[in-house]
Amino acid sequence: MGLFSKFIAKLKGENSFSQADWAELESDLLASDIGPILTRELLDSARKIKGDDAQSALTQALTLHLSDQSRLPITNPGATTVIMVVGVNGTGKTTSVAKLAGRIKDSGSTVVVVAGDTFRAAAVDQLQTWGERIGVEVISGKAQGDPASVAFDGARRAREIAADYLIIDTAGRLHNKSDLMNELEKVKRVVEKISPINEVLLTIDATTGQNGLAQAKIFSASVNVTGVILTKLDGSARGGIALAIENELNIPVKWIGTGESEQDLNPFDAQTYIEGLLA
Repeated sequence: MGLFSKFIAKLKGENSFSQADWAELESDLLASDIGPILTRELLDSARKIKGDDAQSALTQALTLHLSDQSRLPITNPGATTVIMVVGVNGTGKTTSVAKLAGRIKDSGSTVVVVAGDTFRAAAVDQLQTWGERIGVEVISGKAQGDPASVAFDGARRAREIAADYLIIDTAGRLHNKSDLMNELEKVKRVVEKISPINEVLLTIDATTGQNGLAQAKIFSASVNVTGVILTKLDGSARGGIALAIENELNIPVKWIGTGESEQDLNPFDAQTYIEGLLA
């Protein structure tokens, strides 16, 4: 059931929305990870709505809080499109890289993947396994090696075979925040000696709540994040964090991950998302 479904049903039935109902709606909004500021704004909008216009008015109010940036992938026609995928460990970053590579290969394009999280052996092994499964080349280096060096090798290989896409997995945790951001900047700087970075996608775990918004703020302040991959958006996560991020940072959610299989990565559809909140 959508967050506003009870509210809409009561207004359509011309029943008053009691104080207890308002309190319940506020609780539901907060539980959905929309956040306190946006919750207050949406409640203010809801209080002005009456009668049969409830659904369309709420659709309009919610849509106003979505990003106005394009959700289309940013490509580099005629050359290799380079995508960096960033995010903290545990957000599904490496799995998202593999799924995205699979989608690109299935579309008929060639893709090279860089296992750039050299500080985490499991991430490298995971990408190599995915690479064998979906049939894409994975460039890796020594454990604990320089991620920028591995990324450079990947960019060179992509240029050598004229690959349509290069996807770079990156480290998600170093000694401290500044170390991580400096490392990401170094990777970007080194790769761009060969080819520009066209897209920087940030993975956010939908189940982490407002911590996801905090992560988005940190990464967007340090690297030019062009889109979000919202992962683990299944039955246990209501996904209000998507609205919170888009409202506060104007970064569009471009992809959603709903499971572990190769097919469980799909473009984010804003209209379907809003309809889900209203349902």
